[in-house]
Amino acid sequence: MINNRGIINHGDRNNFNNVAIGANARASSLAPAHSSDQAVEADAPWDCGIVTILSEELRSVIDELKLSRHKTPNGLYFYQGEHTSPDATLRVVATQTQSQGQRSTMAALENLRRYYNPRLWALVGIAGGIHDDHARIGNVIVSTDVVYYESRKINPRGDTRRRGEHRQAPAHVVHAVNAYFTDHGTPARINGHNAAQVGDPYEIYPGVIGSGEAVIADRDSDIRSYLTTYHEKVLAVDMEAGGLSQYWQENSVHGAANPGWIVIRGVSDNADEEKGHSHHERAARNAAHVLGQLLPYLC
Repeated sequence: MINNRGIINHGDRNNFNNVAIGANARASSLAPAHSSDQAVEADAPWDCGIVTILSEELRSVIDELKLSRHKTPNGLYFYQGEHTSPDATLRVVATQTQSQGQRSTMAALENLRRYYNPRLWALVGIAGGIHDDHARIGNVIVSTDVVYYESRKINPRGDTRRRGEHRQAPAHVVHAVNAYFTDHGTPARINGHNAAQVGDPYEIYPGVIGSGEAVIADRDSDIRSYLTTYHEKVLAVDMEAGGLSQYWQENSVHGAANPGWIVIRGVSDNADEEKGHSHHERAARNAAHVLGQLLPYLC
């Protein structure tokens, strides 16, 4: 009779851990080494993770919050720092998506969660205004409500029925935004806050963001008509807020606390035939400045 004990290994590049062979053998468990995918400075809390889409948006956030560049071992870039207010010093980090749209936004949020795990997500940048009174170029929309408009049914003879998905930020974020507007008025009014904008005031409104995959450059677009009919307080449109609200909802099933979220959009155009790039910088800097004002309320 043949009695075999041990391990037979056919092939190469195999890795065996915590293996004990023979009578009275023991295997001691070693603590696993930290992976490069672990959160950066995981033991220290990060208060706000900021997602931007365009370079002008990220640069505006970096300048406003005085952030410095950090590169992870696998090549991802983040911009991190501290924002000091009278009440607290907040640790913030910003990143830029690879491209426009909902999917790239969700990937950027996953990177923020993996490396920093912030307790608030903020989507900051520009949007197209669709409300003539409130969403004028240069104004800023602060949104805790998102309507995703892409879901639809296409019937025979070209009849399209849109099915909006409406999501609201967590209650504590809504309360924080309400407190900001209680203190500053609705709309809140800001005079130009840097040398390039002296004498160029703008207004900040709470409102609903419509979000989908289309760049809208037509005042008569059926999307604009649908959104204003669906909810009269839809003030602006973007291509990313739907991904933010969807990612938050799908992660709300986890046991760990799910971050709050907010959308802050500077109006760079009127989503019409005159849409262009000439007001991107102005709108992005206004949005970044409003983020700085809101952070003490949110975190």
